Amino acid sequence: MNQKKHPSSHYSTDVVIIGSGAAGLSLALTLANHCKVLVVSKGPLNEGSTLYAQGGIAAVFDKNDTIDSHVEDTLDAGAGLCSRDAVHYTASNAKSCMKWLIKQGVPFDMERDNSGNERYHLTREGGHSHRRILHAADATGKAVQTTLISRVKEHKNISLLEKYNAIDLVRSKKNKNNCQGLYVWNRNKERVETISAKFISLATGGASKVYLYTSNPDIASGDGIAMAWRAGCRIANMEFNQFHPTSLYHPELQNFLITEAMRGEGAYLKRPDGTRFMPDFDERAELAPRDIVARAIDFEMKRLGANCVYLDISHKDKDFIIEHFPTIYAKCLSIGLDITKEALPVVPAAHYTCGGVVTDFNGKTDLDNLYAIGEVAYTGLHGANRMASNSLLECIVFAHAAAKDILEKLDQIPHQQEHISEWDESRVSDSDEEVVITHNWHELRLFMWDYVGIVRTTKRLERAQRRVELLQQEIQEYYTNFKVSNNLLELRNLVQVAELIIQCALSRKESRGLHYTLDHPELLKKPKPTILTPKKAS
Repeated sequence: MNQKKHPSSHYSTDVVIIGSGAAGLSLALTLANHCKVLVVSKGPLNEGSTLYAQGGIAAVFDKNDTIDSHVEDTLDAGAGLCSRDAVHYTASNAKSCMKWLIKQGVPFDMERDNSGNERYHLTREGGHSHRRILHAADATGKAVQTTLISRVKEHKNISLLEKYNAIDLVRSKKNKNNCQGLYVWNRNKERVETISAKFISLATGGASKVYLYTSNPDIASGDGIAMAWRAGCRIANMEFNQFHPTSLYHPELQNFLITEAMRGEGAYLKRPDGTRFMPDFDERAELAPRDIVARAIDFEMKRLGANCVYLDISHKDKDFIIEHFPTIYAKCLSIGLDITKEALPVVPAAHYTCGGVVTDFNGKTDLDNLYAIGEVAYTGLHGANRMASNSLLECIVFAHAAAKDILEKLDQIPHQQEHISEWDESRVSDSDEEVVITHNWHELRLFMWDYVGIVRTTKRLERAQRRVELLQQEIQEYYTNFKVSNNLLELRNLVQVAELIIQCALSRKESRGLHYTLDHPELLKKPKPTILTPKKAS
């Protein structure tokens, strides 16, 4: 049946930010004293990867540590593909950005030194040569997220839209290199609405939901990456998907992450027979970078035919464990696992998207007034593998950089914005076959896990490429004929992101960092980032 056009709500603002994690809310707060800001959140305001980040944020606070050391550790973890300039920029701005978070009220853990003076407690994680991780017990992301939300809700210049899916960016008819706004799906009223703005920032997070097993919340469906690609922006390094080595393997608590900080405080990885295996793979043992640890676990599981390996910190003092890891202790105890007495069953899970929308150090994309910050962006910081606790750091540093750039340009943009054409659903109908979405969703995530996972081959990648092309055709036909829904929009974006991951993986003829292929196990002498350019923006 055909539907008539119906009037849809329209919002107009100075800056619209798509995403409500650490990056999006930091940008909003940094801008809000100078302009009107609208934050669009796909779920409830607090739902996102930031909320679940356990470990902490890397910054040089110890007098024995240096910015140069932070830089070198990051470059080493990035396996030769980091931009040294991006790494140095981030590490150099880390302390000032952490002080900004502290000023907002984030309660990082404190301790007393030998003289009785209070200082921040710093922990250590894989790849770091010093203790430089500020944290709030083992729930740092929650502390950051809840603090920023409280500040955002207090600010009169920040408006919030919750349970809104961004659909597509709308480029200016007068200047194709500008965005004039976007279409959004109001999940509360089940209708498409429009937003126009002088500046748009993507802060939508990563795309780990493209994999069957992930530590990420449901909203991590690569929306910003897919939208930017469709709008004409370059995308880079999508072959580097970080698999967190230690996600809890338990049917009652799926996708629960066991923080890297537990290994930083002395936990051991063990085979089912109780023997350690990481010293066999790397001299840093459990403190090796995540790609090495994840591949080692994957290798041992396949070699032994085991469903999981085990993470054991029970040799440490009980009070020490509970004090440092209260969230993990309580969660595990709720399903009958006592981390003070027994080892935890763990497996790798898709965790972080190291590639994304190409930006400069101001967070600016290829479109003049479109920015991308946080996990959605490719800045050159992470290279072929992200070092632990550099992710939340990137969010805060580049949010501040983007804010500064936007404020410098704000008065140059006229107040009168172009009219955005009304969403036309006159030729679509309600679907009576939602099972198609469910089936395609499961198929996509399953073959991405099997063929584009921790260890790859050209044959597996080509097999995945054929399947993703068929899925794209089917999903596009479905998208054209039926009304949009949350699941359809996410599936459309995930299949686009899957294609970009496969394209990048097939083009890299080496094994480096998070991209490991049995057909090209050697390293290239002069590696370059993998940069994809849209043939023609829609």
